[in-house]
Amino acid sequence: MVAPEDPVAHGRAMPPAPAAGSPREPKTIELGIAGPIKRVDIPCLCSHARRLLESGDADRLVCDVGALADPDAVTIEALARLQLTARRVGSQIGLRNASRELRELLDFVGLSSVVPLSRGSRIEAGRQAEEREVRSGVQEERDPADPIP
Repeated sequence: MVAPEDPVAHGRAMPPAPAAGSPREPKTIELGIAGPIKRVDIPCLCSHARRLLESGDADRLVCDVGALADPDAVTIEALARLQLTARRVGSQIGLRNASRELRELLDFVGLSSVVPLSRGSRIEAGRQAEEREVRSGVQEERDPADPIP
């Protein structure tokens, strides 16, 4: 008879241990968040996230926020508190499928670097204007003293 603690006894093989000195791949846990979020729901959401992170050996909690309706200040507060909760247990969160409105709100309140997007988020392709290059969609003003071409 095999001991119940033996992972092979239950059909689960243990993953090989990483070689010494090789970086370990970060593990993630996914959490779907739908909304709108009410302020009274934030403690329960954070408690649930804490339990998920403490129950495994995940380094990151990826929140799928694609189903969030009408993001507002309470949504931003909830995401910031989720990040704080994750950091308290030595982890962090990332957002997947964040809407343009949510990304703009995070930028507006200065939290886009605190609550980062994860790979797979809907991000519009674009590029930054190089030095002295006019950004597309921006019109230069004409100096009235300049001759008209």
